[in-house]
Amino acid sequence: MKAALLHRHHAPLKLAELTPLPLDFGQVLVRVLVSGICGAQLQEIRGEKKTGPLPHPLGHEGCGIVEQVGPGVTRVKPGDKVVMHWRKAAGIESDFPKYHHEGRTITGGLVTTFAEKSICSENRLTPVPPDTNPQLCALLGCSLSTALATIENETRGLGENVLILGCGGLGMAMLGALHLISPAHVCTCDVHEGKRHYAEANGDSFVASPADADRKFDLVLDTAGHPGAMESALERLAPGGRYVMIGQPPPGAPVCINAARHMFEGEGKTIKATQGGGFRPDRDIPRYLAIANQLFVHNLITHVFPLEKINAAIDLVRAGEAGRVMIQMD
Repeated sequence: MKAALLHRHHAPLKLAELTPLPLDFGQVLVRVLVSGICGAQLQEIRGEKKTGPLPHPLGHEGCGIVEQVGPGVTRVKPGDKVVMHWRKAAGIESDFPKYHHEGRTITGGLVTTFAEKSICSENRLTPVPPDTNPQLCALLGCSLSTALATIENETRGLGENVLILGCGGLGMAMLGALHLISPAHVCTCDVHEGKRHYAEANGDSFVASPADADRKFDLVLDTAGHPGAMESALERLAPGGRYVMIGQPPPGAPVCINAARHMFEGEGKTIKATQGGGFRPDRDIPRYLAIANQLFVHNLITHVFPLEKINAAIDLVRAGEAGRVMIQMD
């Protein structure tokens, strides 16, 4: 099987031939159909997240077909189509999978998707109906599920003023989820002017910086994790407003709250971080599939690349010139 491996931080991924070792307790071999690229992978490449010993396979949202199951696995069976997700679901959490690579054994995460096949932990897979669109499945592995869960759990009804920081795949999924679940007055923000047309077609307004916004916001959804944008956006919070961090700032990066007395306005303002919006795959994926046709899912995916072009795909995401970028395996 071919896989894209992180051999060295701040370097392109390398395509390599891997051989999966026999499945251990709770492990599942999946033939990957399609994978999304998330900002978390860019952080891994920069050395900002733990990945285990290098070289290491990457990717944490995808769709695949189960080929084999290891001892103890009961939630999926060979032939099942599955969403591959980083959040834990029901089922066994296995040991880290192992592969042969260039005469030695390497390990992977409990789910990896930048590969033709992947050994996954049972609790990182959720079965879906066989006719489910593979790209939709991959989106539900991270970006779309995070958006829907965050909007479901963090909004407070109709008509709030909302600011979305970052107009990539996650930010645009947030925008779609807002209009579907909790209609709001939405302003989108991104430093890349090229995203203005798409964002304004689906939101109320677009700004390059939170300081340019013409109103205060009840809710700020930060998908970017940029400290400077965070400092500016905190000043735009309305009395009693909430700031929800979805994207992670770089390790050690300071964030300053300017004129911090404003944080006491109203009943006090809130800053919180969320892990995937509180998404619970086994509970939420069936519910989200039922409403997926009401979302502009086809607009979230702006580019599709083969596995052989994964570094070009990553460069496109890094440059901020795309929404969700997908890697198609077959």
